[in-house]
Amino acid sequence: MHVSDVLRYGQLTLLGTLDGLPENGRDRPGACGAWSVKDIFAHLASYELVLVDVLQSLRNGDTTPHLGRLVALGSAFNDAEVEVRRDASMEDVLAELNDAHELTLELAGSVSPDLLRQAGTMPWYGEGYAIDDLIVYQYYGHKREHAGQVEAFRDHGPQGEWRDAG
Repeated sequence: MHVSDVLRYGQLTLLGTLDGLPENGRDRPGACGAWSVKDIFAHLASYELVLVDVLQSLRNGDTTPHLGRLVALGSAFNDAEVEVRRDASMEDVLAELNDAHELTLELAGSVSPDLLRQAGTMPWYGEGYAIDDLIVYQYYGHKREHAGQVEAFRDHGPQGEWRDAG
C-alpha cells in the first residue's frame, strides 16, 4: 500500500467538496446532523492531529496529547473537538487541517512500510490492526464519508433551501 497516496487522495477528495459551496453554506447547520461544513472540517482536523500523534510516537516515542484526548473522551471527542473550534473561521479550520495533513505526509514517509503494516502497534485501536489499517479506515474512509455529506449538502442544502438564504 502507498500510504502517502491514500492520505493525499483522501485529502484532495475532501477539499474538492468545497468547490461550488457558497460562503453562506459553510457555517450553516445540516451538513451532518447539526454540524455545518465547517464543523465537519473541524472534526476531521482533530483526527488529523491524532494521526500526527500516532506517527510521531512510532518514530520517536513522543507524547500523544491528541490521541490521549481521543482515548479519554471516547465518543465525546467528536463534539468536544468541534466545540473547541466553534469560534474559528473556516479559513483557520482549513489551515489547521492542511497543516496537520502536510505533517502526516512527512511523518508517514519517515516510518518504515513494514512498521506501518505491523499488527498490534495500536492496542487502543485493536490488537489485530496496523497503522495502514487505521489510515485506510479512519482517515481515507472517514474523509470519503464526510466528503459525500458535504457534496450532498452543497448540492441540495438543508431541505433544499439554503442557497436562497443569502
